[in-house]
Amino acid sequence: MSDIEVLDRPGGAAAETPAIRVRGLVTRFGTQTIHDGLDFSVRRGEIIGIVGGSGTGKTVLMRTIIGLQRPAAGDIELLGETMDWDGRSTRELAGRFGMLFQDGALFSALTVGQNIQVPMRELGGFPSELMDELARLKIEMVGLPPNACGKFPSQLSGGMKKRAGLARALALDPDVVFLDEPTAGLDPIGASDFDQLILDLQAALGLTVVMVTHDLDSLARICDRIAVLLDKKMVVGTIAELAANPHPWLQSYFHGPRARAAFEGDAGHKPTGDNV
Repeated sequence: MSDIEVLDRPGGAAAETPAIRVRGLVTRFGTQTIHDGLDFSVRRGEIIGIVGGSGTGKTVLMRTIIGLQRPAAGDIELLGETMDWDGRSTRELAGRFGMLFQDGALFSALTVGQNIQVPMRELGGFPSELMDELARLKIEMVGLPPNACGKFPSQLSGGMKKRAGLARALALDPDVVFLDEPTAGLDPIGASDFDQLILDLQAALGLTVVMVTHDLDSLARICDRIAVLLDKKMVVGTIAELAANPHPWLQSYFHGPRARAAFEGDAGHKPTGDNV
């Protein structure tokens, strides 16, 4: 990987205590190595997008960070807590991170309100009246109508399911939210609205957002930095930095026909920390 410059160069006070720190990560499935000595940090309060070709392990990385996948080697710190994958660290971090899975992963037999209450019931200690009130609040936060609380997932559109899944991810007021392909399956208007929702929530709540996505418009519009899985490792930088990297995959990704409209034609994309 000598032709790749690793551009993860945090600076300032926030970088001293990153929301996420991954060092020397190795993940394998049988004899296949997905990540090999991967290093990666996420600054507190940023929106970072994770991209990469098929099979590079984007979702695997996210699942490993939150403790659902045990790595072969390496260390991960999430909000200052070292992950140990025996359940202890996940319990101690309960409520401090939320996860939106690609299809929403809502329980079909539960109403939207009951789905949002699942993390509260798992953590325990919430009176029923408070859970009902919090579910209504989270539904309002993600832009769903009040009557969505009593609906079942089968009664929702794709976009509404995404918002309901996001409401559940926000149920315990987390510091970090992980999003797996949040705009997949949405039409351009719905995807743009969801991007704006993420921006609004991040600004209002001070969230750190880690987002796996193939949506070039989302990357250009809302991400402070982009993390690219390449050659079983990670390259991190702003759009400008990554576009200047000579690696063939990066050149194809950031200068290809589909990228030009998103990355080069969107003059109003969110300014990054390096460009402000």
